[in-house]
Amino acid sequence: MTQRNLHQVIAELVPVGSRVLDLGCGNGELLAYLRDTRQCTGYGIELDDGKVLECVQRGVNVIQRNLEEGLSIFEDNSFDLVLQLDTLQHLRNTEQMLIETSRVGRQGIVSFPNFAHWPHRLSVIRGRMPVSRSLPYQWHDTPNIRVATFADFEVLARRNGLTVLESFGLHEGKVVRQWPNLLASTAVFKLEHH
Repeated sequence: MTQRNLHQVIAELVPVGSRVLDLGCGNGELLAYLRDTRQCTGYGIELDDGKVLECVQRGVNVIQRNLEEGLSIFEDNSFDLVLQLDTLQHLRNTEQMLIETSRVGRQGIVSFPNFAHWPHRLSVIRGRMPVSRSLPYQWHDTPNIRVATFADFEVLARRNGLTVLESFGLHEGKVVRQWPNLLASTAVFKLEHH
């Protein structure tokens, strides 16, 4: 899936005119896309110096901050939507960040590599950690601290008082709605707190 295709899929979940916080926003491409196509405003949070500079060059509001420090700089319900795309698996305190995400945003969109994708299961059965397009690192050099599946995340969301508004998978440019835990390499959830 190209970045543009991913941006289109995520943008469809974002109401026009939303105030958005993008956690681990990278180079700001998605926020710029949401600004230009969905009339969204908001901020990105990014730690990497080079990516922060790219955000600024794109005209994206960015705060340089380590997500491990939490979101205490934001009031409750400061944003309509908080994006946490491909960041949750890199954090030590995953559950706390999910709670913080739901505190500062009325809704959230979370995505992460789906460890239960069938090729990953096959690798584990063969006695090896999976290496794929969605999990491209060897076990010894991966930035992923956590691995999760659709089913694992649903349990975590429910335990923290979050309602899953929509969930689906992504694989090679396509949205996967049937058996996403088995057939999708990436999990996507849209959540809301009660």
